[in-house]
Amino acid sequence: MGASSDPNQDGSDEQQKRSEIYTYEAPWHIYAMNWSVRRDKKYRLAIASLLEQYPNRVEIVQLDDSNGEIRSDPNLSFEHPYPPTKTIFIPDKECQKPDLLATSSDFLRVWRISDDHRVELKSLLNGNKNSDFCGPLTSFDWNDAEPKRIGTSSIDTTCTIWDIDREIVDTQLIAHDKEVYDIAWGGVSVFASVSADGSVRVFDLRDKEHSTIIYESSEPDTPLVRLGWNKQDPRYMATIIMDSSKVVVLDIRYPTLPVVELQRHQASVNAIAWAPHSSCHICTAGDDSQALIWDLSSMGQPVEGGLDPILAYTAGAEIEQLQWSSSQPDWVAIAFSTKLQILRV
Repeated sequence: MGASSDPNQDGSDEQQKRSEIYTYEAPWHIYAMNWSVRRDKKYRLAIASLLEQYPNRVEIVQLDDSNGEIRSDPNLSFEHPYPPTKTIFIPDKECQKPDLLATSSDFLRVWRISDDHRVELKSLLNGNKNSDFCGPLTSFDWNDAEPKRIGTSSIDTTCTIWDIDREIVDTQLIAHDKEVYDIAWGGVSVFASVSADGSVRVFDLRDKEHSTIIYESSEPDTPLVRLGWNKQDPRYMATIIMDSSKVVVLDIRYPTLPVVELQRHQASVNAIAWAPHSSCHICTAGDDSQALIWDLSSMGQPVEGGLDPILAYTAGAEIEQLQWSSSQPDWVAIAFSTKLQILRV
């Protein structure tokens, strides 16, 4: 796996091509994980622990191209209250803004990574100003088109849209009848959420009184736990049903009817990621230890016996987390047990 020390450029390029998988072993079980977006920080990821105790950890790790090792920097490892449910680097490919990382658990926190390799808490954002009690945050999404906007989802049935520059709540709305498990932006002012009430709903900040139900799970009280919005073709989104091995792909122009259901996982699906560079590819991963990549270009036509994935990778344990790098789209990262792996696709 180590790259060659041959000064000849071609040699090391060849070596690079051969190594399709890099692995990092954390000192704890990994749950939240995300790729950095900045051009000047290639192969950098954040990972967070899942420990049943108050103090948890976040580490920022980076692949060293020259020797093929994913390394952690002790200065970029910090304590975090409760296990983060999600972590995201600021969507700032061109490095125009401060280097920020956000995490969700009891509150939304924004951390600043300084040039001298230190991490400090920039903001602690509590959407429930009237009480010390807060409904834990299940997830959040950072708005690519408007990076001062972060939307969070909570078990208290609300979604909260933050202006993180001014550190104020822009909008807070009761989004569902039950816990909201995930949220995803589909544009500057449009977001969607999924909930324990079994529905996918779309909201527009320009018309806060209304929402559109795009899908409701066929069995009553079947929670939807994850949502992925296709950035390359915003007509499509995908959702996961709790404890189900299928992934439901939706076309928002035709509410309530799935365009396709992906049914090749052998156990519960935990994560979905649309390709950042192609409108018709999606990756899914789950408790069968498999990461599958699908080509949905034939989505409209019925496929005899259902669609098959075009690529399958088997990990060493149940895959709980999956992220497709937007700045290096030929790399996908997965997390299972204490391991982080990045795979060239």
